[in-house]
Amino acid sequence: MRKAVVVGGGIGGLATAAALVRQGWQVEVLERAPEFAEVGAGISVWPNALRALDVLGLGDAVRERSVLSGQAGFKDSSGNWLSRMDTAEVETRFGPMVMLHRAELLDVLRAAVPPDALRSGIEVQRVRADGTVVHSAGESGADLVVGADGIRSAVRTSVWGSSPAPRYAGYAAWRMITAPVEIEDSGESWGRGERFGFAALPDGRVYCFAVANAPEGAARTGLAELERRFGSWHDPIPALLAATSEDSVLHHDLYEMPPLRSYVAGRVALVGDAAHAMTPNLGQGACQALEDAVVLAETATSGDLPAYDRQRRPRTQQIVKRSRQIGAIAQWSSRPAVSLRNTALRLAPSSAALRSLEPVLDWRR
Repeated sequence: MRKAVVVGGGIGGLATAAALVRQGWQVEVLERAPEFAEVGAGISVWPNALRALDVLGLGDAVRERSVLSGQAGFKDSSGNWLSRMDTAEVETRFGPMVMLHRAELLDVLRAAVPPDALRSGIEVQRVRADGTVVHSAGESGADLVVGADGIRSAVRTSVWGSSPAPRYAGYAAWRMITAPVEIEDSGESWGRGERFGFAALPDGRVYCFAVANAPEGAARTGLAELERRFGSWHDPIPALLAATSEDSVLHHDLYEMPPLRSYVAGRVALVGDAAHAMTPNLGQGACQALEDAVVLAETATSGDLPAYDRQRRPRTQQIVKRSRQIGAIAQWSSRPAVSLRNTALRLAPSSAALRSLEPVLDWRR
């Protein structure tokens, strides 16, 4: 039986482990944190990612824990529609999009991996291209090592020593989950260098996120900063902030990975943020990691690991680029530029948004 060591026990790592187990591999998942857990935030699972989960035999389990996402689109800070996208049409063309808590998705993925394969509290110190992993509990050897350890990947640093450092996007993000609040739809509102989005979760709570231009490391954390920035925006944003507790607010600067020359070196492959960390403007970070998991398990099992790089690198790097471009426009802050952007969004037909999504959502195995 071939063995794989997966470094990182997040969504990408557990999905890859589940995919490899399904293909008959023995797996060992090394997670630095003391337990396999996910922080409190929501996640949109787009049609392409649901199809990846279906390949893993996990799509129905995720659907059972999810809620279908409703009418989506963009408004300005006063609540005027800029662009609408009916998710019913998205479902007709590409399949459903669902929303759930990230911890629920992680639970589904973790249950698909044998419990004795999961090793928490293990810090990876270095990795060699021959499949050797040196870590705080000793050393592991494998036919395949998967770097699923995020944007500050120890695997990438070890094996891709000359790779570029993550690049700051120019803006920071806040994520939070409210107490139960009734909302009519989901969506995102764009201001001047600031954005606020929200979507209902299955239990009536609401997942919210906010984005604002800021120098690296300079954005203030906490609920008071969100109320200062967004408290006067349109309904239901003030009510959502009022239903948010201080300890539920997560804050982080946003980064992306500059293009790597390859996602494969010897017996080592990178997935998810370790390979192609992207800004969240397309909602595809975790979705692309799920696709990675399916393709890597297939190509590694067939004995053609370089095919993983050939299939995944062009697609994911293009999505990184598109997400960056969308973020640049969404974060415009000058009044003339924002006025021009908003006018262009109002005039664009809704079919244009669907066409632009087709290369992203129409992924199949």
